[in-house]
Amino acid sequence: MPALTISGLPLGSAFGPISQSVVGIAENIKETPPALSLQKQNIGVFGFSAANKALDQKLQAEKIKADAINAYFKKYDMPLYGMGMKMVLEAEKNELDWRLLAAIAVRESTGGKFACKTAGFNSFGWASCRIGFSSNEEAIETVAFHLGGNHPKTEKYYDNKTTMQILRAYNPPSIMPRYAEQVISIMNAIGKSELISENSPLAMAQ
Repeated sequence: MPALTISGLPLGSAFGPISQSVVGIAENIKETPPALSLQKQNIGVFGFSAANKALDQKLQAEKIKADAINAYFKKYDMPLYGMGMKMVLEAEKNELDWRLLAAIAVRESTGGKFACKTAGFNSFGWASCRIGFSSNEEAIETVAFHLGGNHPKTEKYYDNKTTMQILRAYNPPSIMPRYAEQVISIMNAIGKSELISENSPLAMAQ
């Protein structure tokens, strides 16, 4: 009678000694317990949870900033009310201070009240009112892109510049004295650069 086999490995006759190969397989199984697989799964879940938490905190921070801009616009009955989140996201995308676009719009057109008459949706005085846009959103995107130093035609004026330097390039002191200081004053009225205080629930959760 042929010997019994497991996966082609002989067990011997009459349940004799198990071969060394089978013993090795058994020990390998012992060395990789289900707990190890579960541990790996837990690490994956933890990483996913941490990523979700970070994303949630980022979204909350953006909302706080957007609300601050919108509150300022609403307080003075400015047409750009509601554009806060768009301004925050475009500033973030182009590595600008989150208050900059709103403050320029306030300084140039009282938040859209006195937008360029000869150029549509231009509340920023962009290109001395020679260029118009199809919407406020497009205007915000375009101005942020330029001020972030990301457009080849204007990067020499704005790339790698501080907020003060950006503003002095936007409207040089020789043309408009104290323009930069005025815009920064408006920025401070909208909110602090680091709007989330160290003791806030959001900051403490980070």
